[in-house]
Amino acid sequence: MTGARAQAAARRRQREHDILAATRELFDANGVRDAQIEDIARAVGVNRAIIYRHFTGKEELFALTLVGYLDELAAQLNAVAPVDGSVEDGAAAARLADLIGVFVDFGVAHPAFVDCAQALMRRTGPELLDEISEGAMFRLGRAIAGCLKELTTLLDEGQRRGEFREIDSALLANHMYASGLGALQLARVGMLVREAAPGVPEVVPLSPDQVRSFLVATARALAVR
Repeated sequence: MTGARAQAAARRRQREHDILAATRELFDANGVRDAQIEDIARAVGVNRAIIYRHFTGKEELFALTLVGYLDELAAQLNAVAPVDGSVEDGAAAARLADLIGVFVDFGVAHPAFVDCAQALMRRTGPELLDEISEGAMFRLGRAIAGCLKELTTLLDEGQRRGEFREIDSALLANHMYASGLGALQLARVGMLVREAAPGVPEVVPLSPDQVRSFLVATARALAVR
């Protein structure tokens, strides 16, 4: 690559980085629904046409912003101590609770992460492939896989140790991720509805701690023998 082409590629990468950073900042400040392409362009100091030179559309911009959240979450999950080499009974189940706790804390701290992830999950696979470039889809898939790696590895280790039942670890990890996003939305709403009496609904408060306990109990029910 010539010097001029290398400089142009470096400028393009920096521009993409600036756009994604501005998108993340707007998401964190105002939420996903209120983020507009015009606001992102204004924050970077470009016109909206420049945004579309770097991204196929809003869905791809959302997907690559989600990559940043997922990479940050993966680093926090990776910091949870592994169970490899431990002979303590229940070590895998205890680490499972720790991983879920990290996930819940991250989702509560970054509600835009939940919104962004759910917005993309409302699309079918073919729809995403039509709306997002192959390169962006690869980056998104790699980020999701990296985020789920610790959980999948733990599920495999728990099975090896005889703590967890034999089950498709990848499928269970993906299920926990998807259902966890829904539970985090409940934590964000902060309430649930139940029937106080026949035909009489009742709204009761719901805390992040309750959601965390529920997700841990659910995960253990699915994984532990």
